[in-house]
Amino acid sequence: MVRIASAAVFASLLCATSVAAESDPVVVELFTSQGCSACPPADRLMHDLAQREDVIGLALHVDYWDYIGWKDEFADPSHTERQRDYARQAGRSMIFTPQMVVNGQQDVVGAHVYELNQLIDAHLTAAAEAEVVATRTGSEVLVDVTPVELPEGEVYDVRVVQYTPMRHASIRRGELAGYEMEYANVVESWHIAGQWDGAASQQFSVKLTADLPAVALIQRVGHGLIVAAARVK
Repeated sequence: MVRIASAAVFASLLCATSVAAESDPVVVELFTSQGCSACPPADRLMHDLAQREDVIGLALHVDYWDYIGWKDEFADPSHTERQRDYARQAGRSMIFTPQMVVNGQQDVVGAHVYELNQLIDAHLTAAAEAEVVATRTGSEVLVDVTPVELPEGEVYDVRVVQYTPMRHASIRRGELAGYEMEYANVVESWHIAGQWDGAASQQFSVKLTADLPAVALIQRVGHGLIVAAARVK
């Protein structure tokens, strides 16, 4: 596992400079585990990300550290596979925790606040490629997507992700034995509303299975760039 210094963790991201509106947030995915001794600083950093309007922070717990003594209660094998797909896209064979992936494109090791802020700010100031608006009525979510400046010939997954804003874990074994952890924005489920060719505006719908907050992600097929994201209203 990656070992990182914890000093930078306590630097709040709430004062980070950004010019984007809430309508065009940057997606930061944290791959983490309750069995990873290097993860708590990044987990605490996710608390700050979760409070930012210009960032959608998502914590994806992976299962590949379960064998060392503690089974992560929030882990999902699909999160591990998503991380592996990102690694393949980047031409790497290794995956690790903690890792943050920004808009499905660049990654940051651990809780490197300065590097993470640089990536976030770069995406916040980049020209928009697409727009998305997601609204919820009961269990149904409608996702409206509009192209702005998309390349031709690409296809995009329209994903709706549900998460729990805060979950507590009492870790009894493994590298973090004795830790009482609070995890922010823990991903619980993924729903594929459909695929979009990016050629014209289109509406998608999906039925949710739980009464939890949700976000919509428009991502190039094959775990590519996230071209638009929005909180479900």
